Amino acid sequence: MRAALIIALLVGLACPVRAEESRLISLETSDAGQDWQAVGRLNLGARGFCTGALIAPDLVLTAAHCLYDKDTGARIDDRDIEFLAGWRNGRAEAYRGVRTSVPHPDYIYSGAESLDRVAFDLALIALDQPIRLPQITPFATDVRPGRGDTVGVVSYAQDRAEAPSLQETCHVLDRAPEIVVFSCDVDFGSSGAPIFALRDGQMKIVSVVSAKADVEGQRVALGSVLTHTLDVLQAELTKSNGSTLGSAKVRVLSGGQASGAKFVTP
Repeated sequence: MRAALIIALLVGLACPVRAEESRLISLETSDAGQDWQAVGRLNLGARGFCTGALIAPDLVLTAAHCLYDKDTGARIDDRDIEFLAGWRNGRAEAYRGVRTSVPHPDYIYSGAESLDRVAFDLALIALDQPIRLPQITPFATDVRPGRGDTVGVVSYAQDRAEAPSLQETCHVLDRAPEIVVFSCDVDFGSSGAPIFALRDGQMKIVSVVSAKADVEGQRVALGSVLTHTLDVLQAELTKSNGSTLGSAKVRVLSGGQASGAKFVTP
């Protein structure tokens, strides 16, 4: 039922009226990246990487599918995951291992491909040590954005693996109850990237990149909704004795029935 709603929503986006989006800006210098040091590259052993962001000194928010081996479907060992805060040009502001990680309990990686799982594509990672540096401030989170809202995204990707890029202006094209569709420019490696909106005078995370999509030739990004989900993840992390809150292969999630909508995890 949820998948049908999402498909209908996306088919309706085939020819939307789009506001102007900004280009990607490389954050490869210290000055350019100083406000975004809490975004980092999440190294997944020797097999690839995702993007993640600190929401507490010892908690990283990312996409659930980043925790799974894309070939076998098995969970990646936490010992093989490393968070590199503010990674650029071969150096990070902080390096941390992982004590434990939890995907959303309703997220299912293996089995039949389904659009339903985009809604639950969120995970929390508890680091082995908190990051308490003056130049690294964890981001606050907020409720999902509305249709037409202006947002931005900071992400790593396959063609910008050594420094993150900022897209200051992209937009919410539409939303279903549990996912949001964005015009943001994402690619492989951008999974888990924070999507920001300006709330109360500060940039807050309002969604996380789950997948990129092609809807009849138009590129869009899909994001998971944080409302209520973070509470669920916190409970899972507590069960796992974790913290408490104070790659290049294209994989089709669903196609065929989506009237030209094809989904791949970035």
